[in-house]
Amino acid sequence: MATLSYTGITSLDGYLADADGNFDWAVPDDEVHAFINDLERPVGTYLFGRRMYEVMTFWETAHTLADPPPVIRDFTGIWRAADKVVFSTSLETTSTARTRIERSFDPEAVRRLKATAAREIGVGGANLAGKAIAAGLVDEIRMFLAPVVVGGGHALPPRRGAPEARPAR
Repeated sequence: MATLSYTGITSLDGYLADADGNFDWAVPDDEVHAFINDLERPVGTYLFGRRMYEVMTFWETAHTLADPPPVIRDFTGIWRAADKVVFSTSLETTSTARTRIERSFDPEAVRRLKATAAREIGVGGANLAGKAIAAGLVDEIRMFLAPVVVGGGHALPPRRGAPEARPAR
């Protein structure tokens, strides 16, 4: 059985993105990026919500940047080699290879995927990861702390009854 993991970078106050959706404060240095690459290398399938998928599409062509650092080239290869499943009711088409759209998150389908997958599965996006955690599907959560307090935004797990993004105080 494959494991399902969630890897993310969070602020000291528990946010993955600030109230405006920005997460530029969470960009890892090369050493941390290389460490995360090694954690992600066994992943054969990524599960994404639409917004996280749209952010991650950068990696489809990151290898074409002028002289990308080795950690960027490395993760680009990891990304391109993995299958991607995007859970979205609004996305009509995908812009990356090895990607399919599912209209709704079905915990039983993810359980079947875990039972049959030959490689690890990663989940990305606060809302989708929160659903997978609540369904008891996530085997490992790997959070990295950025030394910053953002004051509000997208948290993991999403807070019950709270709007998806919280305004900064």
